[in-house]
Amino acid sequence: MKDNFETCLAETLSHEGGWADHPKDPGGATMKGVTIATFARFKGRQVTRAELRAISDADLRAIYRQGYWSPVRGDDLPAGLDLAAFDPAVNSGVSRAVRWLQVALGVKADGVMGQQTLAAAQAAPPVEAVQRACAARMGFLRGLRTWGTFGKGWSRRVASIEAVAVRMALAARAAPVQVALAIEAERAEGRARSDTVKAAGAGGAGAGGVSLADLPDWGMALAAVAIIAVIVIFIGQRRHEQHRAQAYREQSNV
Repeated sequence: MKDNFETCLAETLSHEGGWADHPKDPGGATMKGVTIATFARFKGRQVTRAELRAISDADLRAIYRQGYWSPVRGDDLPAGLDLAAFDPAVNSGVSRAVRWLQVALGVKADGVMGQQTLAAAQAAPPVEAVQRACAARMGFLRGLRTWGTFGKGWSRRVASIEAVAVRMALAARAAPVQVALAIEAERAEGRARSDTVKAAGAGGAGAGGVSLADLPDWGMALAAVAIIAVIVIFIGQRRHEQHRAQAYREQSNV
């Protein structure tokens, strides 16, 4: 049995940072990714913010292993897919993380890491499965009401997790890691350029055919809102592809 727990934990902790208590974060007070509610459940009693800030390494590892790594069956997943399941479990909950992986694998998305899901994970092309799971995760995050506050950071995190997970998957299969990662970076850069063109095209809507000026006031308002929404989507997609390209470039130099 492989043991990638420490590797995956280190990557997740690199994104979680230290102390946080953002008023818009529904998790509330958090230390190294552990919320005060999670720490209280682990201790079996109420805990203070001071206790949370002073959480020991032993408690931290126990919480992550018991609360996230074991439920997603990290030791039983192929390298790369373990990180692609573990990190979102920490960030968004175990059930959601498992469902995103199941969507990527094309099995019933019930949020339970059972034998069917594990068998599909073992049989799937790991790079494609990692990328699809991360894409499903991004689709969920973009729909959250807190996207405007945390979206840029989430995009960077998911892009980084994807690139690291792909490197792990390639290395486990003795594939040409640097070359493959550089190719993925070029693909992401190409998609970013395509999204830039699409955003510009959406911005020019009405230049041909029916002009916005020919529409009634209510029609102009609706059309303008629709155009702005499309532009925002393409800009968001472009930003994420840029983050992916950067993450893949960084991993190709590891």
